[in-house]
Amino acid sequence: MRNLNDYFYFVLVVDQGGFAQAARHSGLPKSTLSTRLAALEAELGVRLIQRTSRRFTVTELGQEFYRHASAMLIEAQAAEDVVKGRLAEPSGAVRITASVPTVQTMLGEVLVELAVAHPRVQVSVHVTDRAVDLVQEGFDMAVRDHFAPLPDSGLVQRRVATECVLLVASAAYLAARAVPQVPQDLALHDGLMSTMHGGAWRLESDAGEQVEVRLAPRMHADESSVLLRAAEAGLGIACLPQRMVQASLEAGRVQRVLPGWRAGTVTTTLLMPHRRGQLPSVRLVADAIARAAQQK
Repeated sequence: MRNLNDYFYFVLVVDQGGFAQAARHSGLPKSTLSTRLAALEAELGVRLIQRTSRRFTVTELGQEFYRHASAMLIEAQAAEDVVKGRLAEPSGAVRITASVPTVQTMLGEVLVELAVAHPRVQVSVHVTDRAVDLVQEGFDMAVRDHFAPLPDSGLVQRRVATECVLLVASAAYLAARAVPQVPQDLALHDGLMSTMHGGAWRLESDAGEQVEVRLAPRMHADESSVLLRAAEAGLGIACLPQRMVQASLEAGRVQRVLPGWRAGTVTTTLLMPHRRGQLPSVRLVADAIARAAQQK
């Protein structure tokens, strides 16, 4: 039977980006790590890492082997957690990726509260609007807000909330331009749009009636918080998720336009690799985010 410690040494070296860094991190001699990795490669009959005095590169096959080896170690850690009773007190690092609006409107508060309540859990949040490969980049979880269903990616998808997309504008703007009474009135108003091409808004009434409307584009921004600020400043009508505009509505900085209509819905989904989602620390964070999303 293969020495499974060699799998651990391999994952350690890859995670740390080299033998010297892995030796410093673990306290193990660099020569031991190099010897055990060479033995693993010899036993498997493949090269997992290309290494010279100046470069350290994981081979394509090595990257595939790393994904399975690291998953095996996570399972082993989960089994040990059960024995040690760590399920009662989750610990360890949890890496999350989410978009800027999601962090601003939902994650910031809940993750700080969680860190205070569970000091042994270290949460790391990577804020980006790009599509992140959770497995390749080593993330435990992604929080996605989306209008259309997410594609099947082999990840665990946990839907945690659904909210309406509302039309909002400032009272000053509506006083100057007249309050729309029906969707067709929007054609006479300035739109704060999320795309350069303007596009149409597809509205649905509480009774299920659907209609498509176009506004005169007044401003474009692919960042929702900018559109909200523009609406508060009286530049036009914005179409934004309820969670994002709720505080402004309550403070009177904006008000709903056509309150009997909505521009679709936004779904919040947690994405997790199968094995990482079983870790106590990851489950703890996922449950906390789910509760926060449902309360907004």
